[in-house]
Amino acid sequence: VMDFSSSGPRVRLEGYNLRGLIMEAYNFRNFQVSMPGLDEQENTNYDIVAIAPEGTAPTRDEFRRMLQTLLADRFQLKAHIEKRQVQVYALVVGKGGPKLRPPSEPRHELHGVNGRNQFLETDSITMYDLADYMLGSFATDRPVIDRTGLTGTYKLRIEATPEYRIGRNSQPGDLSIFTAVQEQLGLKLEPSTAPLDILVIDSAQKPSEN
Repeated sequence: VMDFSSSGPRVRLEGYNLRGLIMEAYNFRNFQVSMPGLDEQENTNYDIVAIAPEGTAPTRDEFRRMLQTLLADRFQLKAHIEKRQVQVYALVVGKGGPKLRPPSEPRHELHGVNGRNQFLETDSITMYDLADYMLGSFATDRPVIDRTGLTGTYKLRIEATPEYRIGRNSQPGDLSIFTAVQEQLGLKLEPSTAPLDILVIDSAQKPSEN
């Protein structure tokens, strides 16, 4: 499990493979990173501790720039960005309109498991972040992008059976994310395509010693 933590000038990443480090450094999602010929690198995990100059506390964006430099120096990473047309699921508003509530205070967010299901209960989330959550937790076979046109934050609860469980050994009580978003949120996932930035890794080496 990858873990990111920071305290003052000290930042620590634990259990990151090369793909995870690249995703963190460039703030790209998994489907936006192409690593042809580097499968072996994805099977090795690294722990990284970075310490900024005394008296500073870098933001996550500032740390990402530091991590980009580290990847270039230690891994000899070379990469470029391409715009590619990618198959996606578009998150759109359903025919009956959204079933979303205004955000509330105090804000909390709970991720959990209910039998075979995963669920998210949150007092404040954007549709962009909800689309990200669907990809990560319910493991659809395509990226999910927000095309709802809803620009605010919302209070909601979504629960569904991850698609990989349904595909592997479906059970009568399973609830697909495609059904759940319609019944629980008044939204819909539609097959579509979208031009997305893809970070293509041209080359990378095993890291040099400290």
